[in-house]
Amino acid sequence: MKILLLGGSSFLGRAYATEALARGHQVTTFNRGRSAPDLPGVETVRGDRDSAEDLARLIEGRHWDAVVDTSARQPAQAALSARLLRERADHYTFVSSVHAYADWATQVISEDSPLLPCPADTPPDQPFGRELKAGAERAVLAGFGAERTLVLSSGLLIGPYELGGRLPWWLERMARGGRVLAPGDPERTIQVIDVRDFAAFGLDLLTAGTAGRYITTAPPGRLTFGQWLETCREIAGAAGTELVPVDDAALLAEGPDQVAPWLELPFWAPDLPEWRYIWQVDSTRAEAAGLRCRPFAETARDTWEWLRARGQAEDTDAEGRKLVPGAPFKQGIEPAKEQRLLAAHG
Repeated sequence: MKILLLGGSSFLGRAYATEALARGHQVTTFNRGRSAPDLPGVETVRGDRDSAEDLARLIEGRHWDAVVDTSARQPAQAALSARLLRERADHYTFVSSVHAYADWATQVISEDSPLLPCPADTPPDQPFGRELKAGAERAVLAGFGAERTLVLSSGLLIGPYELGGRLPWWLERMARGGRVLAPGDPERTIQVIDVRDFAAFGLDLLTAGTAGRYITTAPPGRLTFGQWLETCREIAGAAGTELVPVDDAALLAEGPDQVAPWLELPFWAPDLPEWRYIWQVDSTRAEAAGLRCRPFAETARDTWEWLRARGQAEDTDAEGRKLVPGAPFKQGIEPAKEQRLLAAHG
């Protein structure tokens, strides 16, 4: 098959490109060349997806069996690509997010749950908000047609080349050693999916010409937060790395110095009404369609291997600027704050 990736060079796009090439597909990537180098073996077309002129140059004289859109963040972006590609591709995969559902984290959601309100014709360059993915979904469906569109509502993606830095932060924190703050209930389950498993499932559906909507994440109850932390410690921890449990109530009672859930301690979502069902997303439909998720230990090992190698790269972008694969992630608690909390509660 001939597959067009809108993006295709970093994290999820890279996983799609890797899997598609391994299956023998012909892959074209369309991006600005600023995030990461494209994989050997793809046809690379440089351009800005916000530019109608660049997209027109991309599609001139070309036709694809399928397009995979991993990069649209605004409804206007999705509307433009769907409209221009409607006669140039047979199938459109749009990667959305569980965040686009109105009741995400406060109720159990499924594919039939309502989306956040956001029209398909929302003006461009809106401030970031969960509702924008919902609007982008509507734009693709309106521009390309529901009968040829596959919407994958992504859960939290982890794995090698991760951009958000949540799993990398925990691995690097374990590698620094010492006493590590282990927040919340270790028996609370979490839902995450390896980016490679997501891409493999997406390509299975794409090659079958499947349309419709699938919540794409690991099934609930598969992994506890305690298992997550212990696995990270086993794989990356220095000698003597010790997990020190501190419960939700103690961390939430810190007042002005309260620990920020999620950001300072990635994946820590305390048992509050606004977080109660964050790890209870219904992925039954995707499982029935063939979604398979590898063990978390495999993802953690592969991510740790990537982290140890990434600082050695000397890649440059399309304009000759050096990419810095070893740049620090923005997640994680300040060491001094962690030590203060450990002294107070550990």
